[in-house]
Amino acid sequence: MIPVVLGPKDQHFIIDHHHLVRALHDEGAKNIAVTVVANLSKLEPDAFWFFMDNHNWMHPFDDQSRRHDHKDLPKSVSKLIDDPFRSLAGELRRAGGFAKDTTPFSEFLWADFFRRRINRKTVENDFAHALESALQLAKSKEANFLPGWCGPIPED
Repeated sequence: MIPVVLGPKDQHFIIDHHHLVRALHDEGAKNIAVTVVANLSKLEPDAFWFFMDNHNWMHPFDDQSRRHDHKDLPKSVSKLIDDPFRSLAGELRRAGGFAKDTTPFSEFLWADFFRRRINRKTVENDFAHALESALQLAKSKEANFLPGWCGPIPED
């Protein structure tokens, strides 16, 4: 089930699993199951976006980690741009590099961490090598502030 918020004009706004929804869209899925987390349809647009931002139900950042105004967010999942570092973080989590966490957009925090340490061309052209590098970085003390970090704990 895809979590959504009902917003102005009773529109559904996806608040998680964007990559899954994009993949389903690309595969031609016509319907998906959703669960309404909140009904904010009575709010004026400015109040709605303020609420969404303050509940971490939106991630208005591009694939370069630059923050944008909510007006710049894609109006359709078909317009979502892939962030190769987010893909790297997702694959790293599946490989055991860090634990799933309840922190909103935690994989984007990991993606930003890797963006500052791994060359983008490496991620785009040699994903396996980038994944190896990401796994080493994920286990380092340098990453211990990130949600789901499961690096080695020094023994006393």
